[in-house]
Amino acid sequence: MPDELKSAPSFPEEAALDDAMMRRALIAAREARERGEIPVGAVVALGERVLAVARVERETTGDPTAHAEILALRRAATALDSWRLTGCTLYSTLEPCPMCAGAAHAAQVSRLVYATPSPKSGYAGTLHSVPADSRLNHTFPVTGGVLEAEAADLLRGFFQDRRSPKTPESTTKPCPEAQKFSP
Repeated sequence: MPDELKSAPSFPEEAALDDAMMRRALIAAREARERGEIPVGAVVALGERVLAVARVERETTGDPTAHAEILALRRAATALDSWRLTGCTLYSTLEPCPMCAGAAHAAQVSRLVYATPSPKSGYAGTLHSVPADSRLNHTFPVTGGVLEAEAADLLRGFFQDRRSPKTPESTTKPCPEAQKFSP
């Protein structure tokens, strides 16, 4: 990410606010994990006022766009009765993907704060930086690494659990009716 758009909190109060909002996003991420979703949570705030909190809901809804950031941006726009989220900060436990970084740009957020980078899909500095792309009509500062270890541990644990072999008791048995149609 270009240094001119990297941002550290300017004041101790801003760092404390970032920490508090990211802790709220982590609660949403844990809720996602409990529901079998990838543990990513997001918050949109206008200063200290939380406008929206969301978690990933792709499996639950069958909607490929149901990322935490997208849902939080939609809910914040509803709360403000405006698609323009100028003055708002988007907090995410994972660096936004191309879709979510684009949505943050389209919503004209004033700032993005994320916990852990996404080496395979991060578009806020890792693979590309939508927030810093001066060819676009709006750029905004990004702060990464807020509560990074907690968010990374949550994601790492989720994927380790998914890759671990299933015990015989936890494997599903085929439906007896399905055997009638087997070749």
